[in-house]
Amino acid sequence: MNIAVPTQDGRTIAHHFGRARAFMIFGVVDGTVTGHALRDNTFTGHAKKECHGDHDDDHPHHSHGHDAIVAALKDCEAVLCYGMGRRAAEALREGGIKAFILQEQVSPRVAVEKYIAGQLATAGDFCSCHG
Repeated sequence: MNIAVPTQDGRTIAHHFGRARAFMIFGVVDGTVTGHALRDNTFTGHAKKECHGDHDDDHPHHSHGHDAIVAALKDCEAVLCYGMGRRAAEALREGGIKAFILQEQVSPRVAVEKYIAGQLATAGDFCSCHG
């Protein structure tokens, strides 16, 4: 199985799922992390500059869907992050991917290890910045 963790720097968990520069994709076999690969975020509306506050003259603000990010993470069982909008969380769940909002500050690998062990403390369904 694979677990996705959004990151800005390849070392820490990003505070917002859609604005992450990349996703660390952790491979897990028989309950053990076998390694990870970095997948650049070219999929979310924020990455494509389609969201309010992220636009420029060539990319005016408009509503965006989440189909591209769901497709990009379709090989993952779960996404572990500190913040995510409700629509993104719902789209992931509809695509068969579990979305977890973390409560504690941990490294990406520790978050994945806690997820595997069933010890992951979660904060809720989506981040407070989205209402």
